[in-house]
Amino acid sequence: MRISSSKLAFLIAGVAALQGAAGVTLAAAAAHVDSNPLLSTASQFLTVHAAAGLGLAALVRTTPRQEAHWLAVIALALQAGVTLFAGDLTARVVLTGKLFPFAAPIGGVLTIVSWCALALWAAFAMLRANSLQTPPES
Repeated sequence: MRISSSKLAFLIAGVAALQGAAGVTLAAAAAHVDSNPLLSTASQFLTVHAAAGLGLAALVRTTPRQEAHWLAVIALALQAGVTLFAGDLTARVVLTGKLFPFAAPIGGVLTIVSWCALALWAAFAMLRANSLQTPPES
């Protein structure tokens, strides 16, 4: 069963909204409860990537179906990586221990790989768009 691009876009936007809320919550906690820099870092990562997620959700909605599915997979992987990374940083402060062994590095690598995959997706989408254009008539 394949989920439509529209539904994936809404899922990405919903996750982004939750990431944004978590980012603002962690910023408040860092300012008022515990000044541990890990909370600030987690907050910044979540907030920045929440905005990226909303942008990617919009792009998924306006992209042709086949390319949109790849973009949605990349966006969801990006969100998973950031959430795992920020979750581990937060757990180190709130739970005084790691989420699980290697959670932060796994999340960080997934985030980096997702950004690289997004760059490749954009390059291929641009090449495909250029190949579909008809040359101007002379």
